[in-house]
Amino acid sequence: MNATLAAAASSETGAASVQHLATASGVFSYVWVIIALPLLGCAVLLLGGRRTNKWGHLLAILMVWSSFVLGVIMFFSMMAKPSEERGVQQTLYNWFTVGNFNASFGFQLDQLSIVFVLLITGVGGLIHIYSVGYMAEDPERRKFFAFLNLFIAAMLLLVLADNYALLYFGWEGVGLASYLLVGFWQYKPSAAVAAKKAFVVNRVGDFGLSIAVMLIFFTFGSVSFPEVFDNASKADSTMLNLIGIALLIGACAKSAQFPLHSWLFDAMEGPTPVSALIHAATMVTAGVYLIARSNPIFNLAHVATTIVIIVGCISLLGGAIIGMARDEIKKALAGSTMSQIGYMIIAVGLGPAGYIFGIFHLLLHGFFKADLFLGAGSVMHAMNNQENMRRYGALRTVMVATFVTFLAGYLAIMGIWPFDGFYSKDKIIEAAFGQNIFVGLVTLFGAMLTGFYMTRIFVMTFLGKARWEDDDHPHESPPVMVIPMAILALLSTVAGFYLALNGKFESWLEPVLGFTEHELPFPAWTYSLATLVLTLIAVFITAKQYARDVPLTAPQHVSFLTKAARVNLYSDAFNEAVFMRPGQYLTRSMVWFDHAAVDGTVNGGAATVGGLSSRLRRWQTGYARTYALSMLGGAVLVIGALFLVRL
Repeated sequence: MNATLAAAASSETGAASVQHLATASGVFSYVWVIIALPLLGCAVLLLGGRRTNKWGHLLAILMVWSSFVLGVIMFFSMMAKPSEERGVQQTLYNWFTVGNFNASFGFQLDQLSIVFVLLITGVGGLIHIYSVGYMAEDPERRKFFAFLNLFIAAMLLLVLADNYALLYFGWEGVGLASYLLVGFWQYKPSAAVAAKKAFVVNRVGDFGLSIAVMLIFFTFGSVSFPEVFDNASKADSTMLNLIGIALLIGACAKSAQFPLHSWLFDAMEGPTPVSALIHAATMVTAGVYLIARSNPIFNLAHVATTIVIIVGCISLLGGAIIGMARDEIKKALAGSTMSQIGYMIIAVGLGPAGYIFGIFHLLLHGFFKADLFLGAGSVMHAMNNQENMRRYGALRTVMVATFVTFLAGYLAIMGIWPFDGFYSKDKIIEAAFGQNIFVGLVTLFGAMLTGFYMTRIFVMTFLGKARWEDDDHPHESPPVMVIPMAILALLSTVAGFYLALNGKFESWLEPVLGFTEHELPFPAWTYSLATLVLTLIAVFITAKQYARDVPLTAPQHVSFLTKAARVNLYSDAFNEAVFMRPGQYLTRSMVWFDHAAVDGTVNGGAATVGGLSSRLRRWQTGYARTYALSMLGGAVLVIGALFLVRL
């Protein structure tokens, strides 16, 4: 299996050639403004204090959409150039120099990064608008929008950096902003704990990324993307695999992949717009971007790519199983996110055969997953923040707009033609079968599980009988919330078809990521047909089961797998056993060593010297006869010693 999986990465045909980057000029000289605008909005809102309460949210929205407009202008400017000349690089200044280590504060805008810029600012902008209605009654709304702007700025810095050091800076910025947003309602103990958990778990991934940056500098003498990628083929394969594995550790934490996924479900304690922002357009996609951006390294790191695929397979199935068992609507969707990111991780692990399809699925996932999370937020907003789907039912009758928009996201994530998922997920399944039949079967089975957990969410929420509390009065959300949902639903319906038409997206990214055609044992349509049939079977079984009366409390006499899925497959217990407890024992051992060995040695030495000093002090009597007697005694001892030596 190892050799087969690595074949995609080792194939020279279709691998991206060394990218030519021109010096930014014209409109491209304002790349830094894309980051600066939301960062400025954050600074104004935080420093302006309560004076910005009335208009702060408008400023935040203006800053994000201004960045989006500037990104669109640069996108069309790139389209006007030949494909090999679209990449530009801008160095603002030399960030810092330590010995031979040099890092610049510079940016790289190419076909890959512009996709992320438009996704982050476009979907992020819609989430900003949605938040106006969702957070309308929150007294700290100004701070919330400031943190949203900070999140967007950090993510933009991450995807626009032209070196690993600056990427790491943006990476940490995203972690900080996520901590502030997840724990925004810090007066809730669960939210405060969730924020700390997300922060700590991501520190494990950050440690992996920091090790990767160190290894990259040790190997290549630079952390600049062009210099590293130009010399990747000259590096030792063992070192490249170590770098790839370290990068994967960072990606696993940020993208909530096995085994560093536990934080994702607790992060649902934050406001729903935060969940949409984290899951759709920003944080969880960072790991996929990191691997795709580092494709010249992974193309040669065969062991690392194999591990990438294995992690993706486990996450794909694990997230789906969790999504099938959770009753909280946002946590069920969180399982869906973990599973869909698993598809992307598998795709980028396939090398040139899958890079483009992984990014394609990432882009389309940003549309339909944001649509689904905003729909979930709309439901919770109408149900007094009730998150338990067993207390929903029949909401289609009172929330028609939310029902229709959620339906578009539901069909898109399952890959039903002509919705978005059909054009990206099916391509990943094809590429997987083209490289390894076992991986292909995993992706096909994952598509079936998607039908199970998404139909369960959809039926329990919108269909069947009403199971509301007496004090619940569900109603449609205000237009400021519905309009972003409608736009995302439209994108979930038509974006995939448009971008897949005539291979637009493939030709756009091929100069950066490369592309290798995969040979399939069967015609491509057979895989799409198999995916559709299995998905529809899952839909039929699940709809039939949950169309009946749904118990208001979850059944306790269930299978071991269901019990495990309800606690996120014991991920917290795993982290506690593997990371927390050994860390505690290590810390306690170090504390004991510090007290007993280090402090003991120092304090013991001091006590010994003090004791000797006190005893010697007794000889200092001040009497001359005592000193004379001491000198006489010493002389006798010396003479006696000499006499003994001569004998």
